[in-house]
Amino acid sequence: MYRIPRLIDVNAKSRIFRDKKKLLIIGRCVELEHPEILEKFKNDYALLSVCLEAEHVNMVGFKLAGILARGKYEEVSVLTVDGSLHCTQLHWMVEEVFKILGGNSIKRRHFVIYHGKLYEVSVKAVKTSRYLYKVHKLVAEG
Repeated sequence: MYRIPRLIDVNAKSRIFRDKKKLLIIGRCVELEHPEILEKFKNDYALLSVCLEAEHVNMVGFKLAGILARGKYEEVSVLTVDGSLHCTQLHWMVEEVFKILGGNSIKRRHFVIYHGKLYEVSVKAVKTSRYLYKVHKLVAEG
């Protein structure tokens, strides 16, 4: 059924991504629900899947940190279905890992699928969405 390897299951220096410069971490359901969107990323990215309904965010984040510490990457991106509370955590987790790792030159990108269409979301939007009071202020002012 699923073919894309789970991030939590792969070796931190796996041949799946050893020679790639870009990682794409997807919400697991994207593979089945939106294969046409995923197809746009397959040539340029090493693909890894995560389902935070089945895996704890801390374990996945620690594993990602280990992968990043052992390789040389230009970009780490996330692709999820917008509005899923579990998938939203995946975006936050990537930002948290980069905060822990400190200054580096790896680009981060965040993509969501909303009503069947692909959108890129800024790092600032992802960071802001963690803080309900900030979101409240934006909504109240807008």
